Amino acid sequence: MDITSLAIAWLVTSVSFFIISKLPLGVEIDSFEKAMISAAVFGLLNALVRPLFLLFTFPAVLITFGLFMIAINAAIFGLAAWLVEGFRLRWGIWSALLGAMALGFINSLLYQMLGPLLRFR
Repeated sequence: MDITSLAIAWLVTSVSFFIISKLPLGVEIDSFEKAMISAAVFGLLNALVRPLFLLFTFPAVLITFGLFMIAINAAIFGLAAWLVEGFRLRWGIWSALLGAMALGFINSLLYQMLGPLLRFR
């Protein structure tokens, strides 16, 4: 992954975090700057912590045919909220679950909209 792709992914995730904070899901982010920090922390946690979670929860992921990945995403989302000041989950794990699912959905939509623009690089 080159630096341009990494910057685009960070920006898309930042915009997604900011959009999620405006939806009634119990996710509160104070500003777009906090959303950018949250996206960076979330990305780092995905790169560093997700492999450990997968290693220890592989049987649960296998038995549920991958649905347990939603719980792993929610845990990483909640951990990011715990680490970043200005990023709060009003309803605890429920906000983390809703926020993680919304993040995947909104990221997918944004990448679908950006797809034609990114192909001409």
